[in-house]
Amino acid sequence: MNKLIKNNIILIKKSKFLTFLYEIDNLEEIKEIINNLKIEHKKATHICYAYKIGVNAKYFDDGEPAGTAGKPIFNVIEKKNLNNVLIIVIRYFGGIKLGAGGLFRAYSNCASEILK
Repeated sequence: MNKLIKNNIILIKKSKFLTFLYEIDNLEEIKEIINNLKIEHKKATHICYAYKIGVNAKYFDDGEPAGTAGKPIFNVIEKKNLNNVLIIVIRYFGGIKLGAGGLFRAYSNCASEILK
């Protein structure tokens, strides 16, 4: 059964980043969690995530430039050697483009902060 461990909100250049940390046991839980968040956050610009369950691991950029959202989230999971975890970062665009480097740092910071 999925368990929300923690959530957080960070503002970066008028964009709002909502981060969610879940303990998960299987891939079906991930689909359910993401679908529920898509319904709850219909106006979100991007819903990016990364997960690791045993040998199964994946990340998703949801329209952000390739490698700037899901990958930095996944890098944090790997660096911390976590397992059975899903980190989701929902972005509400604030009107100021962050650039590839800014996005990478923003998503990485969100994932790091949620684990503190």
